[in-house]
Amino acid sequence: MKKLLLLLVLLAFQVVAFAQQGTVVESLSMKSDLLNRDVKYSIYLPPGYDDSQRDYPVLYLLHGFSDDETGWIQFGEVNRIADEAIDSGSCSPMIIVMPDAKVTWYCNDYQGKDPYENMFIKEFIPFIESQYRIRSKKEFRAVAGLSMGGYGALMYAMKYNDLFSSCVALSSGTFTDKEIVDMPDKNYTMFFGNIFGKNLEGQARISKNWIEHSPLHLAKDIPAEKLRSVRYYIDCGDDDFLYKGNSALHVLLRDLKIPHEYRVRDGAHSWTYWRTGLPAGLKFISESFHR
Repeated sequence: MKKLLLLLVLLAFQVVAFAQQGTVVESLSMKSDLLNRDVKYSIYLPPGYDDSQRDYPVLYLLHGFSDDETGWIQFGEVNRIADEAIDSGSCSPMIIVMPDAKVTWYCNDYQGKDPYENMFIKEFIPFIESQYRIRSKKEFRAVAGLSMGGYGALMYAMKYNDLFSSCVALSSGTFTDKEIVDMPDKNYTMFFGNIFGKNLEGQARISKNWIEHSPLHLAKDIPAEKLRSVRYYIDCGDDDFLYKGNSALHVLLRDLKIPHEYRVRDGAHSWTYWRTGLPAGLKFISESFHR
């Protein structure tokens, strides 16, 4: 009996010891002509990347408000979660790219001074996919994010539905028009003033730039057949303050007959919620990479 137990322990040790790990490089940079500054990014390269010649699918993973390109690594433990998912077979080996967006909401600002969205689509994606062995087709490209990054992921997937095969939005910063109209001036100025218009009150906040970026407006304004070309996964906790916008988006997509997955789990707006939600998100994305 003791020999059998010892053998099992040794086998378990070997499984752990030989489980491959991906490589993480933090805070690299790309020079942006559109922004006239460097854009930082971190990257996860899957196990075996350095030893192979194959090209990989790619996930652009977006951070939340006030975070940066290191957030998903330092707090989200994305490298550990991806390693475990790949090792278990629930997730395809993929490259994960995490850009720094500061507090841009991944949008072009209303004054045209900080066109982050244009940079991401026209400069950042082409740069990344020229520097790494990436399968540069819609079917092998996904976008995901948390909070502000979930908003950005939905916005990019809807507006640029020719670029992305799937989208995972965790606790996305999706607000209804009413929430924006009724938001205290201090909060609106802090979170949205520089992006959608300063010193706006009431209905004036539903500006042209707001409408052109809000997932709730995009879902209504973009032809349904184009939206249906992307697979959507929306996940927001039952105690999250962003429940109204996320549930409203779910209802709208249902009414418009846009297929999507919608999850409400126990939890609030926290890294614990996002860490525990990421494995299912990676599995969902991987299903899009398969035929």
